[in-house]
Amino acid sequence: MSKFESISGRALELAGSVGDTLRTNVPDRAMKWIETGAALGAVKAGSRAATRFVRRNPAVAIASAVGAGVLLYAVRRHQRKLQESAPIEGKATRIEAKKAPARKRAPARRTRKTAAE
Repeated sequence: MSKFESISGRALELAGSVGDTLRTNVPDRAMKWIETGAALGAVKAGSRAATRFVRRNPAVAIASAVGAGVLLYAVRRHQRKLQESAPIEGKATRIEAKKAPARKRAPARRTRKTAAE
């Protein structure tokens, strides 16, 4: 084993033990702050990389934005279509059918037969 391998192995062990010590000794609130800071750092680095990419490749960025917009439009139309065909939620009461009262019929009118018939 070379001296370099032993030093790097020892450094990894030391980093692991420091991380474990921090996790056990640092209160939960401080750990959340550390996680938040790491997340903000990742977002900052990602936004920097994205800005650099957009500056170098504007056509690709525009095409991807248009594609995302079309996809969002299609999804919203599909959701609206599903909502329209979905049953309407609400309360309903059943009304029993009743027979209508009998109607009085007017006497039938008779037509006269003429002698020519």
